[in-house]
Amino acid sequence: MPMREPCIAAFALFALACATPAQAQSTYGIGRAATPAEIAGWNIDVDREGNNLPPGSGSVNHGREVFDQQCAACHGAKGEGGVGDRLVGGQGTLATPNPVRTVGSYWPYAPTLFDYIRRAMPQNAPQSLSSEDVYAVSAYILHLNGLLPAEATVDARSLSAIKMPNRNMFVGDSRPDVKNPACVTGC
Repeated sequence: MPMREPCIAAFALFALACATPAQAQSTYGIGRAATPAEIAGWNIDVDREGNNLPPGSGSVNHGREVFDQQCAACHGAKGEGGVGDRLVGGQGTLATPNPVRTVGSYWPYAPTLFDYIRRAMPQNAPQSLSSEDVYAVSAYILHLNGLLPAEATVDARSLSAIKMPNRNMFVGDSRPDVKNPACVTGC
């Protein structure tokens, strides 16, 4: 039994040492801080007002070419849908029993179209289109929806100025746990 007491004492000391709070390490010793250039490469979101739209522009005609090459296989030759969502038409259907949600009938802000295309399309190679190509495809889709003339060219300023047909049809969230005043007024 004399050996048992020192073992119990050693175990108690070990347990006490493990129970003391560990000091938080400031670094894990791996990796490094991201550079401003690396952060800028991922900071590509565009809001509904058009903030953070990149320099450049694109025409409806160039957009038709890019759409034919990169988008038509999924969205149809004229945006009518296929494997991918329908992009064109549907105006006036949202209040019907069979609403058709498209860029022209449902989307409230044109800059968010640019944002979505740039980040997510084409589906097999997201973020592979240049800013000029994204402006052009955005212009072409807006043209197909009757929102731009065939000779139009869009850039950050003109894309932000487009008033989408469904812009004022979204309503704020009136639930009491939602505290975003920007969405309660002026949505």
